[in-house]
Amino acid sequence: MIHRSSVSVRALLAGMACLLLAGAVLPAAAADKAKPDAAADKPADKDDKSDEGLPPLPEDKTIHQSIQLDGKTLAYDATVGSIAVRDAKGKKIADVVFTAYIVPGKDPNRPVTFAFNGGPGAASVYLNMGAIGPKRVQFGDEGDSPSDSSTTVDNPNSWLDMSDLVFIDPVGTGYSRSLEDDDQTKKDFWSTEADIQYLSRVVYDWLVKNGRLRSPKYVMGESYGGYRAPRIANALQTRMGVGVSGLIMVSPYLDPAAVGSETALSPLPWMINLPSMAAANLEKQGKLTPAAIAEVEQYDRTQFVTDFLAGRADPQAVSRLVAKVSEYTGLDPALVARMDGRVDSMTFIRESHRNERKIGSWYDSNVTAYDPFPESASQKSGDPILNALLAPTTSAMADFVTREVGWKTDAHYEALSPIVSEGWQQYPNEDKPVSDLRQAIANDPKMKVLIAHGYNDLSCPFFASQLVIDQMPTFGGTRQVKLSVYPGGHMFYSRAGSGTAFKADAKALYSKD
Repeated sequence: MIHRSSVSVRALLAGMACLLLAGAVLPAAAADKAKPDAAADKPADKDDKSDEGLPPLPEDKTIHQSIQLDGKTLAYDATVGSIAVRDAKGKKIADVVFTAYIVPGKDPNRPVTFAFNGGPGAASVYLNMGAIGPKRVQFGDEGDSPSDSSTTVDNPNSWLDMSDLVFIDPVGTGYSRSLEDDDQTKKDFWSTEADIQYLSRVVYDWLVKNGRLRSPKYVMGESYGGYRAPRIANALQTRMGVGVSGLIMVSPYLDPAAVGSETALSPLPWMINLPSMAAANLEKQGKLTPAAIAEVEQYDRTQFVTDFLAGRADPQAVSRLVAKVSEYTGLDPALVARMDGRVDSMTFIRESHRNERKIGSWYDSNVTAYDPFPESASQKSGDPILNALLAPTTSAMADFVTREVGWKTDAHYEALSPIVSEGWQQYPNEDKPVSDLRQAIANDPKMKVLIAHGYNDLSCPFFASQLVIDQMPTFGGTRQVKLSVYPGGHMFYSRAGSGTAFKADAKALYSKD
């Protein structure tokens, strides 16, 4: 959840999604090739403390639980543990904490899925306790609030009947921690390239540690995790020697260059936002259908581009643009006219609920909160979804780890870390996720890919992924990438119907056909 651009564009949205350091000292990733398990965890590492005197983390802890799925009882082991990250000289420089749900039986054909959230700065609790884990806590939908119960219940849309699940918290999120000073932490962990390299090694080390190298492997990422996922898959294939059977990207921040606003010449940012704005407006009217969105997309690809590129020097083009954008977004035509038809996402979420004296969320513009400053021309409060989800998710995960599992630590669980987000090294707008996705597919024609979005998401709009897919090679005539769009926003899975539909689409990904 949360992508990097949300941090740079507006500080009030602290956290979920998207450069250096090709020569960074990386946690035993490329170094120590003669010892491929050099970064594997030593269970307690009791004598391996940081210079700052941090106590060692607890040993891995496993409890036995069960879930009711489709009327059947499924027993599983829930484990909280850590993987040590080491530098080229073998010194431990970080602890990466994971939560794993494993169905006993040691079937070598049972898949294992590695899941990452985004930010940078988001822990994996959102995919874990919101989307596919065996337990869930409600968040991310209209009416949710910080004081909602953090008690978990069985997740009817859990993927545990299809795959074992491993949720990984990058350094600085959850209970994962760096053992280095701030400058070295940023160099080794909080930059685009270092992030991919050490996390790929963590996946490899978990597989070795748990004897799962023969299992079918899947990589899943949400938001900036969707930036990570194709890059980690390519790194696993080409550097770690680990094949990937499937790739799942949830509301991915897939092409930073396309959604960037650094140039006033490109129509892409405006094109990409319009269908999601239209979807939110249609949903408010009870008229949201795939056919209605297809009409918007067709206009977006044709007349919108023509009129946009004609520019403000062509009054007729501007008039046409204003008329259609007003119609699709539902915004006041006078407002749209003042903007010459170029409506940005923050204006949309500010204005689409202004008459109700509410503000919408960047992650689902139909999830609203009362506006504490209705007289202000601009939004002065935090995002409704982010404000509401932090408390229940943090409390639910910390309670599960420390009380239920009994993995005791005095550390604070960082569900959304502003320190990571603010410390993240700046990056250029580039299409490395798309490039690595193309390469990973070309490397392995058997690898399946599912990209999933919510219609109303303005942080990572679905139309960006649609345009990316449309421009990809056909790879010999086969279409390995499926795009699914569901009612809802960035965390569409918080809606029961969308979570069910998402799992149904995932079943095809995990099938052997």
